[in-house]
Amino acid sequence: MSTLSELIAQKNALDRQIAEARSSDRAAAIAQIRSLMSENGLTTADLVAAVPPRGTANGSRAKVAPKYKHPETGVTWTGRGLKPRWLTEQLAAGKQISDFAI
Repeated sequence: MSTLSELIAQKNALDRQIAEARSSDRAAAIAQIRSLMSENGLTTADLVAAVPPRGTANGSRAKVAPKYKHPETGVTWTGRGLKPRWLTEQLAAGKQISDFAI
């Protein structure tokens, strides 16, 4: 049976091998990407322009329909983010959130 120090040495050796394999795979991927870019005449600017902003599929966010409406002012809230002050005040006054549902 292996001792603790032998197992730790084996783990460290495996960690080094994993790091070397990752580095080698990464270098090969970068070389392949550079080759494809030069074959197709692409620049990094082309790649950045082709990627939509994070969190969206096509770069635009869909509007969310409001769920709650202030009966007097007509101000609405979608139910996302912090509760608006008018709703917080109404809830503190004893009203229910369902009273403002659209």
